[in-house]
Amino acid sequence: MSKFSRIATSLIAVTMMTAPMVMAAQTQNQTQNSTQNDWTTPPAGTEQGQAYKDGIEAAKLDTVAKRPVDPKTSYLYNHPPVKKSADREAYRSSFTEGYKAALAHNNGNGGM
Repeated sequence: MSKFSRIATSLIAVTMMTAPMVMAAQTQNQTQNSTQNDWTTPPAGTEQGQAYKDGIEAAKLDTVAKRPVDPKTSYLYNHPPVKKSADREAYRSSFTEGYKAALAHNNGNGGM
């Protein structure tokens, strides 16, 4: 039994010493993700969160494909996936904001 006690005690000690390091690593990872994604969240009061995200993705795709960088030439801007006229304008407005935010982020960081 003494051999078992020594092994069990060692394992418990190692577990207790590594737990704080694992927790610190998880906390640090969460704070890094939240600061990186701040520019991708739609502004407050924006009803069309999906349109904002679509604008970000369209800007990325236009930049990578070396197409003209203009939100009004994008397919989703010209053919929004909403049916009502008022909703279309709200979608286009949020889409344009997301597109511009992605371009500003791209210009500030040197790449997407």
